[in-house]
Amino acid sequence: MLSAVPIAWGWGLTWRDVVITAVMYAVSGHGITVGFHRHFTHRSFKASRPLRIALAIAGSLAVQGEVIRWVADHRKHHRFSDRDGDPHSPWRYGQSLRGLAKGMLYAHVGWIVESGHAPRRDYAPDLVADPDIAAVSGLYPAWVAVSVFLPPLVGGLWSMSWLGAVTAFFWATVVRIGLFHHVTWSINSVCHVAGKRPLRSRDRSGNVWWLAVLSMGESWHNVHHADPTCARHGALRGQVDSSARVIQALEALGWAWDVRWPDAGRLAARRVG
Repeated sequence: MLSAVPIAWGWGLTWRDVVITAVMYAVSGHGITVGFHRHFTHRSFKASRPLRIALAIAGSLAVQGEVIRWVADHRKHHRFSDRDGDPHSPWRYGQSLRGLAKGMLYAHVGWIVESGHAPRRDYAPDLVADPDIAAVSGLYPAWVAVSVFLPPLVGGLWSMSWLGAVTAFFWATVVRIGLFHHVTWSINSVCHVAGKRPLRSRDRSGNVWWLAVLSMGESWHNVHHADPTCARHGALRGQVDSSARVIQALEALGWAWDVRWPDAGRLAARRVG
């Protein structure tokens, strides 16, 4: 996918497409990482009502399902991480090479079509009872339409051409959604098989550095599973975590508060060895 960039440059890809794609990737991606994951799932910080609504909408633009379903599935994952009941553990078929290969494929994408989703009222009753979030969830098809058609609209108006609309649709809609899906799915598959495990956790989650930038800090997965409610997943030295920077900015603006930042004592208590 990324290898096509130098080939397409100049006739199928312009700086305009790069800007639109980067903005859509950042908004929708942080909507998932900051909103769906750290705020709604783990309550790593409290947020004002407008911010909660904005985060729910931004995450919906990633086209990974409506917010309540996403949160319910992820809370179930943490309850049963890498054990029976986990919606997407790569270890579900055993530890043999064949079993792990099958499990990696299942954890990456197969679980979406084969596994039943977690009951919302059991795993996300707080969001079901929240009228604002319930309304955003109910409008999910509209947010998908915005995510799909806004890039070509902006590209077409910016370039005043149909070609600008077409290339923006390809890069900022098709490639952007596809890339972020695979990055997110890699957290389920790759980060539960590979990576370093400096902290104790109940599962096989690992820190995978080369996914850190594209996943906006989510691939410091061992740190996250060792301290799930922490607002910064890249809590150890040298770990890049743009989602934590966004939360830091929201806190400085007064839109987020009671942020659960890393605690040196908690981290030390979970150190391996």
